[in-house]
Amino acid sequence: MLLSVLQANASVMDVEANLRTIDDAAQRAAHAGAGLLLTPELFPVGYAPLRLHAELDPATLPGIRERLAEIARSHGIGLVYSLPALASGEETHDGGESPVAHSAWNITATLLDATGAEILNYAKVHLFGPEELKAFVGAQEPPAVVDFNGIRTSMLICYDVEFPEAVRAAATRGAELLLVPTALSAGFENVPQVLIRARALESQLNVAYANHSGNEDIYNFLGGSVVAGPDGSLLAAAGESAALLFAEVGTETVKAARDDVPYLRERRPDLYNRWEQRGS
Repeated sequence: MLLSVLQANASVMDVEANLRTIDDAAQRAAHAGAGLLLTPELFPVGYAPLRLHAELDPATLPGIRERLAEIARSHGIGLVYSLPALASGEETHDGGESPVAHSAWNITATLLDATGAEILNYAKVHLFGPEELKAFVGAQEPPAVVDFNGIRTSMLICYDVEFPEAVRAAATRGAELLLVPTALSAGFENVPQVLIRARALESQLNVAYANHSGNEDIYNFLGGSVVAGPDGSLLAAAGESAALLFAEVGTETVKAARDDVPYLRERRPDLYNRWEQRGS
């Protein structure tokens, strides 16, 4: 499957402008033969956690989701987008182990098929920085896996992928492709250049990582979106400015990597658990 990755600058709270950017990218990606467009974290509303918490009306979200579904339908392409979503207080946490008693926001990602139907949803588990921790709560559910165009597909969001346990949770559930909307600031170049490739290699799956570019609110974004293969190879990479990346991803390279070095089969989780218990 030909995968496309959007790297662009969003306008905070300018949904119309951001949807136009996604629509244009979807049209270009579909014309190139891509089966899926991955967009950055919170792109339809812009990345500004405290402003979103203060200004975004949750009643507008269903309409935004429907317009994104229409973009997927009209261009006949799968689409991953990320939006805030109201979460039940009983199912969310404040970054620790204590339940949050009131309604709060999660950061979510949604995978649509080419008909605009939702086939996978994920809520971010690891929140990064004081603004996210004030505006959102971390979820608890592991990444689920679905079949998308013949590829077992899962999602994480931004900081989640920096934890090997999160990627392994997707891989051990059968994921062959991991889609990661992100909002990575300048100064963290080692994440896309080193860490994403290492995550792809150690869990032997394709990883696509879509970042913002430019400035939004108080943030200066790195760009640097990448697609890494299951052997750690770099399949596509962007610089600092807006870009639409393309990479071919599939199942054969995943199978070959896992047959060559059977990391997943030869894991010893019971032993690792005992190691952790001894250290506590």
